[in-house]
Amino acid sequence: MTDKQSKPRPVRPTRPETEARMREVATWLHDKQARNIVALDVAGLCDIAEGVVLATAGSVRHAQALADHVLDMCGREKGVYLGMEGYQAGSWILLDLNDVLVHVFQDGSRSFYNLEGLWAEAREVELALPGAADDLDGLADLDA
Repeated sequence: MTDKQSKPRPVRPTRPETEARMREVATWLHDKQARNIVALDVAGLCDIAEGVVLATAGSVRHAQALADHVLDMCGREKGVYLGMEGYQAGSWILLDLNDVLVHVFQDGSRSFYNLEGLWAEAREVELALPGAADDLDGLADLDA
């Protein structure tokens, strides 16, 4: 096998509770106006987590508020929280919820680090966020 070829990674199904957790976190982020929320199933691709949730914030304060909200909801729901990085700078905040990693980015940081590209082999988890379809319909009306 050459250096350019990689070994296929074993596919390991995500536990149903992890997918439910990703959807729950995505809903919490949506509730506080996070944009471009994506959940990725990285089980079998990543050794430290089964799921990744990515979201974009409008400002540093918004990113910090999103992180605060996720932590508050974890406390209310008795969820596992292991740590956080990047809160002070606010351009990329990482929350470790054990089996789910949450990344809250500013626009520039999200495109620069391109985690969606890094996890291109991951399956995107379908999110049914409240009002998401209505938001898109409203945008279409603006173009008319």
